[in-house]
Amino acid sequence: MDVIFDPLVPMLPLVAIAVIIGALLLFAVIRGLPGWWLRGLAAVVVLVALLNPSLQDEDREPLSDIVILVVDQSASQALSDRGSQTAEAAEALAAEIEDRGMELRQIEVRDGIGDAGTELMTALTEALSEEPASRIAGTVLITDGQLHDAPRAPEMQAPIHTLLTGRSDDWDRRLIVKNAPAFAILDEEVVLTLRIEDQGAVPADAGPTALITIAIDGEEPQPFTVPVNEDLELPVTLNHGGRNVLQFQVEVAETELTDRNNAALVQINGVRDRLRVLLVSGEPHAGERTWRNLLKSDAAVDLVHFTILRPPEKQDGVPVAELSLIAFPTRELFLEKVDEFDLIIFDRYKRRGILPSLYFDSIRQYVENGGAVLVAAGPDFASADSIYRSPLGEILPAEPTARVFEEGFKPLVSDTGNRHPVTQGLQELAPLPEGEDGSPGWGRWMRQIEVSELSGDTVMTGIDDKPLLTLDRVGEGRVALMASDHAWLWNRGYEGGGPQLELLRRLGHWMMKEPDLEEEALTALVEGQTITLTRRTLAEEIGEVTLTAPDGTEEIILLEEVTPGRYSATFEGTQQGLYRAVEGEIETVFGLGPAAPREFVETVASGDKLEPIVTPLRGGILALEDGIPSLRMVGEGRNAAGRGWIGLTPRNAYVTTNITVTSIVSPWLFLLLAALLSVGAWLREGRR
Repeated sequence: MDVIFDPLVPMLPLVAIAVIIGALLLFAVIRGLPGWWLRGLAAVVVLVALLNPSLQDEDREPLSDIVILVVDQSASQALSDRGSQTAEAAEALAAEIEDRGMELRQIEVRDGIGDAGTELMTALTEALSEEPASRIAGTVLITDGQLHDAPRAPEMQAPIHTLLTGRSDDWDRRLIVKNAPAFAILDEEVVLTLRIEDQGAVPADAGPTALITIAIDGEEPQPFTVPVNEDLELPVTLNHGGRNVLQFQVEVAETELTDRNNAALVQINGVRDRLRVLLVSGEPHAGERTWRNLLKSDAAVDLVHFTILRPPEKQDGVPVAELSLIAFPTRELFLEKVDEFDLIIFDRYKRRGILPSLYFDSIRQYVENGGAVLVAAGPDFASADSIYRSPLGEILPAEPTARVFEEGFKPLVSDTGNRHPVTQGLQELAPLPEGEDGSPGWGRWMRQIEVSELSGDTVMTGIDDKPLLTLDRVGEGRVALMASDHAWLWNRGYEGGGPQLELLRRLGHWMMKEPDLEEEALTALVEGQTITLTRRTLAEEIGEVTLTAPDGTEEIILLEEVTPGRYSATFEGTQQGLYRAVEGEIETVFGLGPAAPREFVETVASGDKLEPIVTPLRGGILALEDGIPSLRMVGEGRNAAGRGWIGLTPRNAYVTTNITVTSIVSPWLFLLLAALLSVGAWLREGRR
């Protein structure tokens, strides 16, 4: 029962009346008027009556205390026997909490979305927002202590306790990639920083070194013995453009907690600093500038262009000293520095006594060792002076028949070309709609050199389906033969023109081994948890794709043909880590999230991250391997944990069901008292 004031009038008028009465009393005291104190008492009685002092009686219904039990069910809790420890502790605590008449709110925390890790504090904050703070007697966390949202810890009055799973002799070895660039220039060395780190109770037989294997693009892994707990600098030189996948794997120790953090996947995009292209033109012709303009329009291309303006057989009597022509540096280009070029283009070039057979043989070796040669053939290719009659002919994919067609024709994409990345979808880029006969919507070419295919793939055909563009691989390099010198007609817009720039761009990038234009490839596109596998091939059909998940389980993926030569499938990844996809002899390695998910970066149980949260609230951090602690009730402000026990603070919360308010004194009594005091003051003044 409480004493309250229930004013009969608003407080503002009461305050005004009190001020006026105080001023009058002060005036009476100053003037020395008799009976002022009686009148003052009468005024106070009136003010108290207006304040209406009352007794308030509440009917209260007590509420039970609430205990929040947060159970960590993240991936790291599946290590060793932590799962059984967690289940046993949760069951025992739940039973004891209910026996004490408290309400239990049990929350299970799974892995965060994506790779967010263990979000214990986020889950606790959300649970507290749904419960009245006045009823929370305490919080118990069953976890390995490796949470990833400690800054989100809520403000609480009740204690927080942590029951740690795991064992005191747990230890783990992990691989850390401390520094890895996203891009690197081809043939230039970049340095990766790795570290193999032991954590926990490392056994004496673990040793100061570890065996690590390194594989590049799925090739045979190479083993190395390296020191543990030291930063390792690994120099890497990329030898091809596009995505380069470097996979690192540390040998698994017998007693370590997990091998999920023993691997790492680094993906580095290889880019060329400058593409060096050598363009050698024969006699000047209308399409010569087509190649030059195409190559010069790309800022990443370093072009060296030579045109044979004055062949040796030309004798016009002009003294050499008066010529402003540059002598063709044949030896320097084709013997000494030929390996410095990424691509060599022969545009209507024929043997003219400038390049002896030795130089052509040097170019052949350059291709076999990984170089690229493109031959844009003109009428000279069908003559006796054709470069096919040189050692270069040994690597060309087609042989001239000495026949030249001087008539208009529309280039067509062959069945193989519809599957090849260089020409696939080329007709969709035509500037005009298809003809009524299904012919492509582009202009005609007016000359074709007849050739017989010897090897490689013919991706475009011309008159009577004869080879027009043939691509081939020779050794480590690539060769392309275009049996016409009239591609420039498309560039000039003849009969509507055609996708000449796109064709030559794709052709050049294929020859320089651009990964996106590989005709036989298996690629993976990862967006969040969604994986899209794509298989490009020139074959009519493909086999099943075997997908190996990070935990070693295998799954068969069936790809469906979406366009000619392109098969694809999209599915959801269920695990974070390294995947390997294999179809026949083609394979690819990719990562879903990091190679070692955040849950497995730190696996040894520890209360260090929770100590700044638990200690200020007088809670405790206890190891479950020492036994499940008992519960005690402790007063607010007292230490709430000790050896073998944890404490909960009773909140004594209640809900008010009824309130009764009764006046302490009858209003008539106040009126009578005020009247008596007023009469007394009058009599006191009258007697004077």
